[in-house]
Amino acid sequence: MNRLIFIRAFVMAYGLFFVTLYAFAQSRPPHPIQVLVSPDKPDWNYAPGEEAEFTIRVLKHQVPLEEAEVVYGVGPEKMAPSGHGTLKLKGGVGIVKGKLSDPGFLRCEARISVDGVTYRGLATAAYAPESIQPTQQLPDDFWEFWNAAKAEAAKVPMDAKLTLLPERCTERVDVYQVNIQNYESGSRLYGILARPKAPGKYPAVLQVPGAGIRPYGGVIDLAEQGVITLQIGIHGIPVIYETGLYNDLRAAALKDYQFFNLDDRDRYYYKRVYLGCVRAIDYLFSLADFDGRTLAVWGGSQGGALAIVTAALDNRVNYLVSLYPALCDLTGYLHGRAGGWPHMFNDANAAFMSKEEKIKVSAYYDVVNFARSVSVPGFYTWGYNDETCPPTSYYAAYNQIKAPKELFLVQETGHWTFPEQQTKIQQWLLEKLKR
Repeated sequence: MNRLIFIRAFVMAYGLFFVTLYAFAQSRPPHPIQVLVSPDKPDWNYAPGEEAEFTIRVLKHQVPLEEAEVVYGVGPEKMAPSGHGTLKLKGGVGIVKGKLSDPGFLRCEARISVDGVTYRGLATAAYAPESIQPTQQLPDDFWEFWNAAKAEAAKVPMDAKLTLLPERCTERVDVYQVNIQNYESGSRLYGILARPKAPGKYPAVLQVPGAGIRPYGGVIDLAEQGVITLQIGIHGIPVIYETGLYNDLRAAALKDYQFFNLDDRDRYYYKRVYLGCVRAIDYLFSLADFDGRTLAVWGGSQGGALAIVTAALDNRVNYLVSLYPALCDLTGYLHGRAGGWPHMFNDANAAFMSKEEKIKVSAYYDVVNFARSVSVPGFYTWGYNDETCPPTSYYAAYNQIKAPKELFLVQETGHWTFPEQQTKIQQWLLEKLKR
């Protein structure tokens, strides 16, 4: 017993050391050269037609470079800059101006080369983001298609299998790999289930994944607080292997999976993914220790999209959390503005993706069209500097949501979050789930 206590104490201390080390590392600037771009309004928000003024500063060892020369570009995000050139900083400061006449996002980017290395910074001014409307069309048979797909999927037996993961269990939580049958016979859905050991009935959270191929560890910290958590993968492969396998799949068999079969709405890759999220909820409702009524879905990026999609597809969801959702307003690029990840219709992909059938199929999977039907309270968080999931695209979806919604906006963030955002997410979830 004493040896077990010692081991647990060592693990806790070891973990605390790395948490402290990580926090220390996060407090450091990433490079000795910093390019800072700042809009002239504290909230970064402007009215259409109003001029935004961006201040550019370059620091070396946290001291301004007095006579630095930067290359800048300013224009709508993800588009070719409408203004660009070189700018000599005076007293370590330079000014660039620009404006938009319509709702959207104006981005200023600055670059400088020092000793052969290029450094960059950016800031993004918001122009009436709450007025951004989607370019994507809503098919007349959108819900006929998805209701039929759900009905067909419901006929497939779940065939659930659990594998205990003793090394991940804690004093209060049991952790398993879950393996259930997805909507097609032979197609499996894998995830990590964490459930409180103490007898009782608990609320549940389904965490849906960001893009990529990787193993998963489970949401243990939330389970420690009395919540059943299920974290799923989407690719039909176990989620507990070594990372090398997933790297191989990412480079070969599953490379660019987000484009697979986009010309066929019944075979597009995300049909199995979206229905798999519903199947995961089926599984949570089958658990004897689930309270049978209190369920949230939570994710970021691709997972932010899946959270909105799942809440729209399945009325058993009570709450949703979405961070910078992908797959929003995919057709934006066809209308001269930023579209959502995976940028299937941008200049780089247009030659082989901008085909009539692919554009048509995209409407059945676009988050914009699911957002119109969200009816549950949601917590949303993101920033204006996101270059992976452009804010133009996710505001096009967010503005369609009529259900109660709370936005925690952190303007300077890109496709990442501060710890404060993660803290607020868990606080919001626990407040809703533990009522």
